[in-house]
Amino acid sequence: MSSDPTIQMLIILLGCIVFIVFVLLVVYFVMKFKSKPKKEEEEGEEKQEETKQGLPPGKQSIFNFMEFESIEDNMIIQKKNRKYIMVVECQGINYDLMSGVEKNSVELGFVQFLNTLRYPIQLYIQTRTINLESSISEYKKRVDKIGSKLFMMQQQYNEMLESGNYKPEDLNAYLYEITKQNNLYEYGRDIIYDTEKMSLNKDILTKKYYIVIPYYPVDIREELDDDEIKAMAFSELYTRSQSIIRSISACSVNGKILNSLELGELLYMAYNRDDSEILNIQNALKSGFNEMYTTAPDVLDKRMKELDKAVEQKALEIAQKSIEKAQNNKKYMDAKKKEQELDELAKEMAQVILEENRQYVDGEIIDMAKQEITNEDKGGKEDVQEKKTRGRKKKASSK
Repeated sequence: MSSDPTIQMLIILLGCIVFIVFVLLVVYFVMKFKSKPKKEEEEGEEKQEETKQGLPPGKQSIFNFMEFESIEDNMIIQKKNRKYIMVVECQGINYDLMSGVEKNSVELGFVQFLNTLRYPIQLYIQTRTINLESSISEYKKRVDKIGSKLFMMQQQYNEMLESGNYKPEDLNAYLYEITKQNNLYEYGRDIIYDTEKMSLNKDILTKKYYIVIPYYPVDIREELDDDEIKAMAFSELYTRSQSIIRSISACSVNGKILNSLELGELLYMAYNRDDSEILNIQNALKSGFNEMYTTAPDVLDKRMKELDKAVEQKALEIAQKSIEKAQNNKKYMDAKKKEQELDELAKEMAQVILEENRQYVDGEIIDMAKQEITNEDKGGKEDVQEKKTRGRKKKASSK
């Protein structure tokens, strides 16, 4: 009987231990699954977007990279501070000009880079139109400075010649410097001329290569505020970016992390393909431009405008052709009328000519000549009338 209380105490103690273990397991699973929904929700949204766009499983659309809320601390912030992105720009290499050994080294370096990845990345290629206006303007300023220096040196050389106080060796040395400056000046002018000629009515394109590195701070504790989360995201992304830069250096590819302004330019060029050639990011910021993707019109709207222009151009061509045709018809009718009245106009002009030459020819002869023209005119009309009368008589006799 004495053993019964001991057994009961052991049972109670074992029950308490089981209860405590059960409670700990519940807390563990609650904490674990509490952080999962966010990540699963984000992955679910991305998968739905991929399915809508017909992408294979595992491949993300670039639109997941483009949509964003803000750009801060060299990062693109997305999905209400639930996703952070840092971008590494890569300097491309000319693979085709390499030897076989160099190509093999690049390939091995790229394989090593892929093997070191422990997180997803995106490769983004952007084609841009190079605007040479600013470069040409800056180059012209430098060439003008060289020209001004050359002019001063020539004046100094002329003064040295006129003074006669310098030795021939000094003059020749100074002339040699002038010749070098002149060659530099002419070379700069030729470069400007050739560049302007090359870029005239042509689009000079270049490609930019980027590695997009995302980070999801889903495992961060909720008691941290936004600034602390941003700091941790920046630290993690910066570490990943530096690791990638070191890895791609094995492929002879140089990389750098884009700052906030460069990220803004990257997105601005992506959203405004046409307008970026006219208004670049620097001018847009100076003019108070505070939106990133509202300037590019809808594709269908652009097509409607182009169709309207085509209709207007076609209408102008039709109107022009009809006017030319009407003018040609009028000219034809005028020519035909003038041809029918040719004899009469010639006789009228002949009388005018006779009258103008009255002072040089006897007046009686002029009058006789004018009378002769009048008689011929009357005779012609009488002959026509007689022919008409004969024609009527023939018709009457035939009846």
